[in-house]
Formats: sequence, C-alpha cells, structure tokens
Amino acid sequence: MLTDLAIQKLPRPAKRREVPDGKIGGLYLVLQPSGAKSWAVRYRFHGIPKKATLGSYPALGLGAARERAKAAIGDVAGGKDPAAEKKAKRQAAQAARGVQSDRVDRVVEQFVEQHAKKRTRDWRQTERMLKKEIANRWRGQRLSLITRAQISAMLNEIAERAPIGANRVFAAFRKMCNWAVDEGIVEHNPCAGKKAPTPEKGRERTRVLSADEIRLVWQACESIGWPFGPIGKLLLSTAARREEIAGLRHAEIDLSPVVTEVVKIEGEEPRTIELSGRRLLLPGDRSKNSVARSIPLSDLAIAIIEALPSVEGDAGFVFSTTGKTSVTGFSRAKQAIDAAVLEALKEQAEARGDDPAKAQPLPHWTFHDLRRTVATNLQQLGTRLEVTEAVLGHVSGSRGGIVGIYQRYQYDVEKRHALDLWARRLDGIVNGAPKSNVLEFAKARA
Repeated sequence: MLTDLAIQKLPRPAKRREVPDGKIGGLYLVLQPSGAKSWAVRYRFHGIPKKATLGSYPALGLGAARERAKAAIGDVAGGKDPAAEKKAKRQAAQAARGVQSDRVDRVVEQFVEQHAKKRTRDWRQTERMLKKEIANRWRGQRLSLITRAQISAMLNEIAERAPIGANRVFAAFRKMCNWAVDEGIVEHNPCAGKKAPTPEKGRERTRVLSADEIRLVWQACESIGWPFGPIGKLLLSTAARREEIAGLRHAEIDLSPVVTEVVKIEGEEPRTIELSGRRLLLPGDRSKNSVARSIPLSDLAIAIIEALPSVEGDAGFVFSTTGKTSVTGFSRAKQAIDAAVLEALKEQAEARGDDPAKAQPLPHWTFHDLRRTVATNLQQLGTRLEVTEAVLGHVSGSRGGIVGIYQRYQYDVEKRHALDLWARRLDGIVNGAPKSNVLEFAKARA
C-alpha cells in the first residue's frame, strides 16, 4: 500500500511506470522519466478498459487522490464514464471561451476569481504575485505553450532578487496550472515534475556584505554606470526594495526642504512628524505591502539622484531606456557588477604582487542582500528595531498584529536620523574615511 514516505522513496524510472495504490483498486501513481508524478484511475466501462487522469502529485496528495478515485469508481457504478465526462467538460470549456481560452493573463484572472478568492484567505497576495510575475511576463501567450525552460528562466530571475519569493511564485503558479488542468483549460501542467528553485529547510537568509565587499560593490556600480550603477548605489543608500528604486518616477521624489510639525496627543509625549521634503514618497501600489510609505533621503542619496541623466518620456520614469517602461535586466546587471568586482580584485592582487589569476569572486550575494546589509548596519549603529523595520517598510515583527493596527506613527524623524547615520558610515566605507570617525559619530547619538 502506498504511503507518502514510500512515494518519496520511489526511484525515477527509465521509462513510464505505473505503481498500484494497493488500498483503492484501480488507483495508480504514474511515474515519468522526467520525475513528474500523477494519479490515474483505471476502470472498465461497458467492457472497455478506460483511464481517467486525476491530477499531479504532490499537488494532489495521496488522501485526496484516493477520494477522487473512489468518486470516479462510484460514477462508473452509476453508469457514468469519468474520462468521457472530463473530456466533454474540457471541450465545452474551450468552446465557450474560444481557442485562446488558455491565454496566461486570462487564466490568472479566472483562477483568482473562481478559486483563490473562494478558498484562500491570503488570495490578495496570490493575485499580486500572479499578476506581477506571471500575467505581466507572459501576457497574450498561451499557457499550454509555456515551456519548462521558460519557467526555469523565470524562477532563476526571481530567485536572484528574492530566493524564497521565487518559491512562493512557483507554488502559486503550479496551483493555478493544476486548477487549469482540472477545469479542462489545458491538458497538462507545465510545472509537473519541477521542484521549488530555492531549498528552504535549514536555510537561513543571513548574507550581509562586509565593509570591503560594500566598497567593491559600490565601486563596481560606478564602473558599470547608467542605469544599474546608480540603482545599486541608491539601494545601498536607502535600503529600498529593488523594484521600488527601479520603478521610481520623478513625481515620487521630493527634494524640497524638510517641513516638520510638533503633534500633541492627549496622554502622550509631543512628537515631531515630517510633513514633506527630502524623501521618496511611494504610493501603495508600488509598495510590497500595498501601504504608501516614505523613504527619507540623506545627502548621499540626494547627490546620486541629482547626478542622474534626464530621461524623456510621458511615463515619468527616472530609470528607463525607452521612456515608456522602467528598466529590466537585473540578472545581466548583477553579472556586470560581479565581473567588475572580480576585475578590481585581480588588480588588487597584482598590486600586492600576487597572481591575479587566483583572485576569486565574492561569495554569492543578491540585490536583496543589500537591504539586509543596511539593516544590520543600522542595528550596529544603535537604531531601535522598530525604526529599522520602518526604514525597511516592514509591517511584521514589532509593527505587526494589534500593534501594527494601532501604531500608526511612521517614525519619519527617526528614519531620517538612522539613514543619515548610515550615510556617514557608508561614505566612510566607500571613500576610506578612518573607522574611528564612524564609531565616534555613532557614539554621539547615545
């Protein structure tokens, strides 16, 4: 009799193989040489051998597969042919929706409306991921024609900026494809047999760049130039998310002087809040948490912005090569930065009299690691946890739950102070200021 553990231990076959369940007669686990697994139930209808596909494993678990098999066998006993009914349902769905019924963007909309909204509490997160990463990427293309190579390329690109995020996108996309198979929209799930791109068990996302690594990356950003060089430096200066900087619009930048106001609330100490000036103001639809937020700009960040070239275009993007859309191609940009870093390390080795050919690239890092690097330095500089989270735009941790509901104070003044502290340290790192000066500045805050 099959168990989940036994299924996991089944070797990948050299050719297609069917493994009987042993508990539900007629239920088989189908193993493919590619590693894909699916469920099928075999039966006889009017004396003719038939087979009905139930779904892919592990999306359809062992228990659920047995329930579907029992239902199919019950239908046969009642005079119904499950395979014929499924085929008829698929043909009817295709006829009703047209030949292009499996257009990716259309399937995303249908899945969200007909499945995610009804069966998942966090359907908005599912909708956001699928629209951003799937519908926008393959708009107008047919889901049935999406290849495994295309899926791999997509997941690799997402994993570069958000390793665990790539797993979440993959899970949502795979579930959508399984639903599309069940609804008769497509014949096969293009994700069948693929694994999540990033191992999560025992994996800690702790990569923080050292001062030497920060200096090398900063210098590499200067080397590669527009547009990804300034983007990289702004990521290090602001701790913003990659998409927040890449999609920046001129209307979101406020370089006017800071305007503050002292607010007095009964029962609380007076607080100074910032009303405007020297900040990026991101609308909710440009924030991961769908909440508008401001990012204070240090002198260092403002200097980077003021040195940017002007981009013509009605869309108002700060970083654009077309004037119509924001820049893309972060994977290539990362490769260019890594190449520039390695070249700098070779030059350093040669200056020391070492063999430059033995120079090694930096240990793997991603653009997302720059945020963690800034956050770690803020903590080292004495920044309170809730302020660091506010800088990062987090709504979890100390700002989550009931605290997040009632704590509407945005820490604008504290965020600015923290990012100014970081700018001083960052300037010291990239320009070689004495370390003692940085530490002395940090002590002055206490």
